[in-house]
Amino acid sequence: MSVDLNGIAVFVTAAEMGSFTRAAEKLHLTRSAVGKTIARLEERLSVLLFQRTTRKQSLTVEGVMFYEHCQRALAEIRLAEELLNNGKLEVSGRLRISMPVLFGHRCVAPVLTEFSAEHPLLQLEMSFSDRAVDFIEDRFDLAIRIGSLPDNSTLVARQLGEHRMVFCAAPSYLARCGEPQSLAALREHDAAAYIRAGIAQKWQLIDSEGQLQQIRPKAKLLMDDMQAIADAAVYGIGIVWLPYWLVREQLAKGALREVMAAFLSVSFPIQAVWPYTSRLPLKVRLAVDKLLLQLPARLSLIESVVT
Repeated sequence: MSVDLNGIAVFVTAAEMGSFTRAAEKLHLTRSAVGKTIARLEERLSVLLFQRTTRKQSLTVEGVMFYEHCQRALAEIRLAEELLNNGKLEVSGRLRISMPVLFGHRCVAPVLTEFSAEHPLLQLEMSFSDRAVDFIEDRFDLAIRIGSLPDNSTLVARQLGEHRMVFCAAPSYLARCGEPQSLAALREHDAAAYIRAGIAQKWQLIDSEGQLQQIRPKAKLLMDDMQAIADAAVYGIGIVWLPYWLVREQLAKGALREVMAAFLSVSFPIQAVWPYTSRLPLKVRLAVDKLLLQLPARLSLIESVVT
């Protein structure tokens, strides 16, 4: 079966823009052309890639899977083109990358450590911080960030995967206090919550009608470190809301158990961000492509442990 790469590029752009109209503007096509291209792709694959409403288009489960594979395939093609244009595989000089502390340690650093070993002439510097860095003042080439980014024409972002959240608690706590089955019940449970600037962050989940709901947990314990919150949950302090990648081992071993599973999980984009430039340095391109190729698979493997 032949592959229409133009159709793949249109699909990936539509997925990343979240709108056929915005994808058409970026690709300099008509919205009708984008819609027809996606429809032909869906017909060829015999699967629905987008859920369509009058306001927006969102990926189906099959669409998300296909998007991740297409991302990796296109990254390979871009990498091959870049290597041919540069005439060599090797890069040198310093590459300075900022990343969130826990996510960086658990998920990003292993990929970049392998990347460093592949390029012995490259000096790779990884900085672990949860603050948003200033690329110019702090002299960073690349940053990994979680969540939506403010509009900034001086920066370029590339989505690498999704940061999925889960509600969980220790079996001992659930045996003692019961398992919540509704938002109202969840509000009444003891909790350990993440605090930022002195304020407990709201929990988010999607209800049965597809609406985003936010609640302020009844927190017995407030901490500004997610690992400490995970440890408190295992101890039995109450319900917590944490990323899958952080609690995957505890969930797999039974030290924690997922709750509120009937509600859809909230996800946040994981993005590589770098200053806009007319020609992206090869060392940054290779690092981003390495993350794009490996990080989604690592997160997928992480999620498969707990599902």
